[in-house]
Amino acid sequence: MSTSFTSRLAMLGLALLAACNQAPPATAPTKTAPVVPGPDLATLTDSAAPAALLAYGRQYPGSEVLVHTRLGTIRVKLYDDTPIHRANFLLLARKGVFDETMFNRVVKDFAVQGGQTYNARTIRLKRYRLPPEIRPGHFHRKGALGMARYDDEQNPHRLSSNTDFYFVVGEKLAPNQSQAMAGRKLSPAQVRAYAEVGGVPSLDGQYTVFGEVTEGQDVVDKIANEPVESDKWPVRDITMKVEVVK
Repeated sequence: MSTSFTSRLAMLGLALLAACNQAPPATAPTKTAPVVPGPDLATLTDSAAPAALLAYGRQYPGSEVLVHTRLGTIRVKLYDDTPIHRANFLLLARKGVFDETMFNRVVKDFAVQGGQTYNARTIRLKRYRLPPEIRPGHFHRKGALGMARYDDEQNPHRLSSNTDFYFVVGEKLAPNQSQAMAGRKLSPAQVRAYAEVGGVPSLDGQYTVFGEVTEGQDVVDKIANEPVESDKWPVRDITMKVEVVK
């Protein structure tokens, strides 16, 4: 064996040894989604949801959210005396559920409803329901935030949807109109609000109002004036991002 060949073998051995001693190439850390506190949505049922949501609301309170859309941002105040609906809305907002939904039913001069998902137009989240929290002082004036309800024949207790919310638009009504439509005795302040601001008094006492628009009613009005298909779904999707700010 020649000296030069032996030298080349030695050099090759040193190179292989160096390669074996090198640290493995660095890999980018795996990004994991942050864990959002609160009950597992998949475990909530009609019977389990109220206690779980009340406990969540006490531990993780909140009172104000922003609803961002392509037409602008809506600032919403959530009421303290509807704690189950408020906690549910906060929980779904913080878990990003609403960020996968859009305004799916728009009826001009009545209301705009959101909370449905993309594509197949069916909600992917398990449908637990909420007990009604109807308060006489909260009524369907323009800008009220309420929760929808489904399948009344199979829903004798009028349990609210867990995801489908709406903002009231309505029209201005003369005192005798609002009183007749309400089906209940309205306070002078409520009659005045329906006359000066507008709303939909026929919904009073039927659905839970759990908040109100404090800024961005013009955005709600823009949504209400969007062109819609025959099923009241906007021709151009109106998606949303819901942010808890307070």
